[in-house]
Amino acid sequence: MLRESSDQSFAAGRPEIWRAEGFLAELRRRTVDLPGVTRASYGEGEQVAHDMARAWAQELDLAVETDFAGNLYMTLPGRDRSLPRVMMGSHMDSVPHGGNYDGAAGVVAGLTALQRMRRLGAKPRRDVTVMAIRAEELSWFPAPYIGSRAAFGILPAQVLDEVVRFDTGQSLGAHLARLGYDSESIRGGKRYLDPRGIHAYIEVHIEQGPQLVQSKQRCAVVTRIRGNYRYKHCRVLGEYAHAGAMPRADRRDALFAAVEFVRALDAMWLRREQASEDLVCTVGQFYTDAAVHTITKIPGEVRFTMDFRSDDEAVLAACHAELEAHAARISRERGVNVELGERTHAPVAVMDEALVALAQRCAQRLAIDAPRMASGAGHDCAIFAKQGVPSVMIFIRNFHSSHNPKEEMVLEDFAEATRVLDAMLDELAA
Repeated sequence: MLRESSDQSFAAGRPEIWRAEGFLAELRRRTVDLPGVTRASYGEGEQVAHDMARAWAQELDLAVETDFAGNLYMTLPGRDRSLPRVMMGSHMDSVPHGGNYDGAAGVVAGLTALQRMRRLGAKPRRDVTVMAIRAEELSWFPAPYIGSRAAFGILPAQVLDEVVRFDTGQSLGAHLARLGYDSESIRGGKRYLDPRGIHAYIEVHIEQGPQLVQSKQRCAVVTRIRGNYRYKHCRVLGEYAHAGAMPRADRRDALFAAVEFVRALDAMWLRREQASEDLVCTVGQFYTDAAVHTITKIPGEVRFTMDFRSDDEAVLAACHAELEAHAARISRERGVNVELGERTHAPVAVMDEALVALAQRCAQRLAIDAPRMASGAGHDCAIFAKQGVPSVMIFIRNFHSSHNPKEEMVLEDFAEATRVLDAMLDELAA
């Protein structure tokens, strides 16, 4: 939900704040899927969000374009259109039954900033573009940052055919074709965005952890985005046997072996955390085969997923090596096969120091307390940074974490973050 402040003086003279509030309320109403909202990547809800953003852009008489992957670009033209442009943006899809602000708040912040510039009659020197990015959430297609990677021409061609959406069973390529987008351009590595043509990228986003709530600060400037190792197909193969007749010494119990591995993961995390290393670990799925396993059978197979993240590449590599050693040891001791399977690796993304400093200067000038912090979650901003685009993120305080229906953003916090964004644009695109 969007929580309003009892003191609404923060929006005095800023009608675009109320336009943003109305947009977010309407977006929730049109994509509600109780208990939260659902905006599936390349699905109906995401398309509703893009259509709404397009309509707002047209109200502001912005130049509107869509690339071959369905990403939406809404531009206030600059006086010299040959100059590299300033970009803002985020994604508009959500996890199933998620919150209303994860991603969408960033696109709304960008459009809010352009509405302000229109209201003031500003004529920026360079183009200023808001990008509504497709398919950031990994929940739908098991491939990260589909929209932003496609825009830069770095989405592997095999993703189109091999990656399927979990709820439809259809490939990414099939979804693109159904919506009329050009998968062949993606397959050929065509590039819509050239890093040389982007002066800066700013992504406004709700914080997805508790730090700003705990510190009672409204917004923050992100310095880096944690990298991760992800394992989507971990499994332990043992042997099914009778629960009553098989002695302990003769068992090849996949479940107890899997539990031991997860305990080793937790112990590694605690030890490294106590050594002041940056690390978070998650086992998102953990299950036996319900069609085979019963209460009277020793489990012969367990599947699980694993995700660990750090802002230090050396820590990520060391954790992988340690967990492989644990898998080998448990396999030997318990007579099973612990297989971690293929992994994906998203490197740590470092934000541009000059933009971080600019964001903090702007906040200080506005008497806004905006501390530096790292992002534990991944964002499209990481793709821009890795392509060599000077990039930075502004976090907005968010209650009750994220990826759940209880996301709660205070309208005044959103307004404060957009004031910082406005001040940055006044310098970057003056």
